[in-house]
Amino acid sequence: EEDQMRWRTGLADTVIIGGGCVGVSLAYHLARAGLKDVVLLEKSELTAGSTWHAAGLTTYFHPGINLKKIHSYSIKLYEKLEEETGQAVGFHQPGSIRIASTPTRVDEFKYQMTRAGWHPTEQYLITPEKVQELFPLLNMDMVLAGLYNPGDGHIDPYSLTMALAAGARKYGAQLNYPVQVTNLNSRLDGTWEVETPLGLIQANRIVNTAGFWARDIGKMIGMQHPLIPVHHQYVVTSTIPEVKALKTELPVIRDLEGSYYLRQERDGLLFGPYESEEKMKLQDSWVTNGVPPGFGKELFESDLDRIMEHVEAAMEMVPVLKKADIVNTIAGPITYSPDILPMVGPHQGVRNYWVAIGFGYGIIHAGGIGKYLSDWILEGEPPFDLIELDPNRYGKWTTTEYTAAKARESYGFNNIVGYPKEERFAGRPTERTSGLYDLLKSECSMGFHAGWEQPHWFYKPGDEIGYKPSFRRTNWFDPVGREYKQVMEKVGVIDLSPFGKFKVKGTDSVKLLDHLFANVVPKVGSTNISHMLTPRGKVYAELTVSQLYPGEFMLVTGSGSELHDLRWIEEEVMRGAYKVEIENMTDEMGVLGVAGPYARQVLQKLTNEDLSDGSFKFLQSRHLKLSDIAVTAIRISYTGELGWELYHRKEDSVALYGAIMEAGQKEGIDNFGTYALNALRLEKGFRAWGAEMNCDTNPLEAGLEYFVKLNKPADFTGKQALKQIKEKGLKRQLVYLTLETDNVDPEGNESVWHNGKVIGNTTSGSFSYSAQQSLAFAYVPIELSKVGQKLEVELLGKNYPATIIQEPLVLTEPTRMRLQKKGESPKI
Repeated sequence: EEDQMRWRTGLADTVIIGGGCVGVSLAYHLARAGLKDVVLLEKSELTAGSTWHAAGLTTYFHPGINLKKIHSYSIKLYEKLEEETGQAVGFHQPGSIRIASTPTRVDEFKYQMTRAGWHPTEQYLITPEKVQELFPLLNMDMVLAGLYNPGDGHIDPYSLTMALAAGARKYGAQLNYPVQVTNLNSRLDGTWEVETPLGLIQANRIVNTAGFWARDIGKMIGMQHPLIPVHHQYVVTSTIPEVKALKTELPVIRDLEGSYYLRQERDGLLFGPYESEEKMKLQDSWVTNGVPPGFGKELFESDLDRIMEHVEAAMEMVPVLKKADIVNTIAGPITYSPDILPMVGPHQGVRNYWVAIGFGYGIIHAGGIGKYLSDWILEGEPPFDLIELDPNRYGKWTTTEYTAAKARESYGFNNIVGYPKEERFAGRPTERTSGLYDLLKSECSMGFHAGWEQPHWFYKPGDEIGYKPSFRRTNWFDPVGREYKQVMEKVGVIDLSPFGKFKVKGTDSVKLLDHLFANVVPKVGSTNISHMLTPRGKVYAELTVSQLYPGEFMLVTGSGSELHDLRWIEEEVMRGAYKVEIENMTDEMGVLGVAGPYARQVLQKLTNEDLSDGSFKFLQSRHLKLSDIAVTAIRISYTGELGWELYHRKEDSVALYGAIMEAGQKEGIDNFGTYALNALRLEKGFRAWGAEMNCDTNPLEAGLEYFVKLNKPADFTGKQALKQIKEKGLKRQLVYLTLETDNVDPEGNESVWHNGKVIGNTTSGSFSYSAQQSLAFAYVPIELSKVGQKLEVELLGKNYPATIIQEPLVLTEPTRMRLQKKGESPKI
């Protein structure tokens, strides 16, 4: 009674909207961490929506790196929940096995093993004999290998949610239902008014955890969340004598070629397929018309015909199914985002609005995400890197058509082989195409970056063209070498339009940037590389900062971090009440990179401005006209060669590109793509955000001291933490490795071995076309970080010898010039 009264008078710290397993887990974690006034509102009853009918699978396995931590935390939490809350959760942990029935799958398992080796999670590549021992009912003709995770299994979703709810209440959270949120109003001070039939609540923040109602909640504040409900079916059989006769519960099986999961359910079996994108069914009417009022614990009509080929595949793999009766088919809605990954965290463009939505696998994610989000809310920064779940990876380009096309593809591709450098083609291109897209699309292999199409590599006569993914070197390997040579020996042009680009100006702009960035603020006409750090001293972002006019700056970041970085900057502006204006120029501005020894010679033909080294120095920026087209030119290049980045209006891209190509005929100018760019930057020892540095790394261990000015007067975010890190000394260090490999190259996230133990991980890698061997960055313990140290890197099940070398392999052009002036002979 008293709770209800206090709540009606309407003050809450955090209001969580939606009582599925994710929302309830967040309430549990916030309350357990001591946050007062946590209120969860659920419009019907807890678990209504997608939670109650879920198959409840739990697995340590995830192909990504960061999500393994989420899975691992969830399982550890679920193991202790019954003891902590007194509520049974029905947690079974018979382990799980992914089945390989093709040689390519065996490669994929080996690829996954090196990505799991440096994580604490147990994972084993097992023989067919071991698979049979663990799951004696399989048709062994179809099994080449298994990927085994002990501790995996399944949990009862209803009981799990109720246990988390009991825990949340025990720690003081209020779970109120049935209470429907009817409207949301943001107030000037950044707080929210939550309208319900029982009155208003004022909240410091709101968290949308509304499952397939999340779109409707988003619409209340003008957000279009890219979510769509899909129909997922699973089938339960009656008792099967061979299953009943077993002494221990069967492990969960994932037959990847058959595209289904299968587990024991009492004395029968339960299996759930993922049908192809042509056959699968979306509930698109809910996207256009909203979820029908009153829908809560309902199911869809089942449709066995749609999944028949998978039912047959399962009978083939587990022959006892042929004699079994189907007693139940569950067909229910699951929410999908375009890439199957949920959206978790604060949203750009709205203050104090957080989301945890779009869960295709809500049961395994619920525990870990509740903890992750609770930590972020309480501590002001993410506890670890989880950039792939950033809600700001989507934007205005993510239309309903795109979402539907992608959800179909993602559902159908659920068990597809996960290759390195994977591209998926549904829903492309979006409206985000650079000015050069139509000109270049048939000449190259395009990659997808935050909605943009960007050339990965270009075709020449005689090349095997198109997308040919592989775990080994493939059709792009030689063409990328050709583009590498083009930039090193002549001059190349690259479309960099996907960069995130912001203008910052106003009376407080210098003060703002001095506080946000660890580097000094560049002078007018200059550019530098600057990092935004978190309060704990982790690298939240890397941008190039140019002061174009007094107090007017251009900030540039990678395509994937555009809204991620903008949100962080805007939040700081609000917090410090800085008088600045920020404009996102990403979509209206094109960027061309021109690089290579003849870059100056070619561009000089198009302008009267003096481009000589004395006049236009490295890291200077200025406005000039090239062939009568206005550009902001910055003398910088991620290739490390002589080069400029040319920022211009998107509608001028074709004319500018044409003029440069025309001017460079004599010099043999040509295109290059992002694969060659990556090889070039690695040889120069340039770090990349999201690989060598992110929210898991501090700039000192990443070797970024040069860009961090601990002695500048401004107390920039992360400064105090960094001083402490420096005092304590580093535990690990980023090192630069060459590898002796055969037909395979490192790409990052592989295990690094020493004396028979995994001691670290690579962060990125590529073939070095100059050294003619593989090159990688890796994190290793300080005591193993000396130049000359011998290590091993695991690639496709084999450990290859690696050696730490002095970086860089190839000196940058400005460094070579400096040494030449001193009369030393630089190493290329």
